[in-house]
Amino acid sequence: MGPLLSMKVLIIGNGGREHALAWKISQSEMVDEVISAPGNPGTAQCGRNLPDLKVEDSVGIVRAAKAEDVGLVVIGPEVPLCLGLADKLREAGIKVFGPGAAGAQLEGSKLFAKELLDRHRIPTGGWRRFDRAGAAKDYLENAESWPMVVKADGLAGGKGVFIVQSCEEACSVVDQIMEERQLGDAGVEIVVEDFLVGQEVSIHVMTDGETIVLMDPVEDHKQVGDGDTGPNTGGMGVSSPVGWLSQRVMRQIEQRVLIPMLHALRVEGIPYHGLLYAGLMITEGGPQVLEFNCRFGDPETQAIMRRFNSDIVPYLLATADGTLDKCEAPEWDSRQCVGVVMCAQGYPEQYRRGEPILGIDSAEAVEDVIVFQAGTRHDGHEVLTDGGRVLAVTGMGKNVNDARDAAYEGVKKIRWNGAFCRSDIGLRPKTLSAKAKA
Repeated sequence: MGPLLSMKVLIIGNGGREHALAWKISQSEMVDEVISAPGNPGTAQCGRNLPDLKVEDSVGIVRAAKAEDVGLVVIGPEVPLCLGLADKLREAGIKVFGPGAAGAQLEGSKLFAKELLDRHRIPTGGWRRFDRAGAAKDYLENAESWPMVVKADGLAGGKGVFIVQSCEEACSVVDQIMEERQLGDAGVEIVVEDFLVGQEVSIHVMTDGETIVLMDPVEDHKQVGDGDTGPNTGGMGVSSPVGWLSQRVMRQIEQRVLIPMLHALRVEGIPYHGLLYAGLMITEGGPQVLEFNCRFGDPETQAIMRRFNSDIVPYLLATADGTLDKCEAPEWDSRQCVGVVMCAQGYPEQYRRGEPILGIDSAEAVEDVIVFQAGTRHDGHEVLTDGGRVLAVTGMGKNVNDARDAAYEGVKKIRWNGAFCRSDIGLRPKTLSAKAKA
């Protein structure tokens, strides 16, 4: 292992997920330096940033990886994966954690994912595809069961999913997506799905296409308001482990979803070396797939990295190399982690930027609290808001209440004009609820 001790790792992205990955990877004895491109003020604390590199600049990233002689590239966001960055890095002989463009279609196209799920009989809600607004509205006008779910086909930054309660609301959403193009090219086609009843959970696995390493489950709070109200967001907070999820259901998830998906990718001739993230609804009939993502979740990664006790770098390398079968199951901190996302005023719609953030150091002085930066930037010595989801304040504790107490104590120490968060992160019913999420 000697030569690996001087390895550099390049992380692509500038969000809270990338800060959490940089924080964890920088602890590895196998890593000499962590470089983030473009990074943020949080990742700068874990290594070095390349602030002028854009995540869409595949040529520049390949050039930088060669110039820095990095041993591994970890791609955080979905956009560069869908653009084929991993393919270009592999063509250049650079090890990379992340699927190629073919595998990234699982996230890049809801239609591709739904068709793949159906072909391989992986459980998912009933659905229809539409490329014309008129046809979609005709279908919705004849629907007999409400609510329903309308999804833009392409990437929409977590904002392309709409739970609609009536035909009038559904047709308005169709117009916004397909006629007004409020989500741009992501809305050229749409998926209309059945509404599933149950509880939602996020399952992450690292895979080299042959073997999976299962990460502990995470519960994500998607909607902006307390009590799961308001529009969907990229995620307002997380809790892990998930106390209500039984071993029996976890076996169902492996046998009905994860292993069949690996088989599906092999049958379809799609190599996959990276992270598979299944968003699942646990219904009375078992797990149903809501979506697949091709990268670590955000803010799920912040909780996963806090609880991942093993050195993560051997797993990332083995995924890139196709040798995951040689890795032991990772060790996990048995404590609970709760992560509370602090947002800028107006999120998830138009939000303010450039507000000075005070109190991050005071928050991290609270026992068992770590703050991961997402939508932030430096202005001299100040850290300013620079996104909708600004920070994820994570707390650890022997149970959910202790973890919540720690996280919210950290939240109290941080302030900027217009800051807000949900007050109920980590509070969920422990059994299947009649109130469902899409």
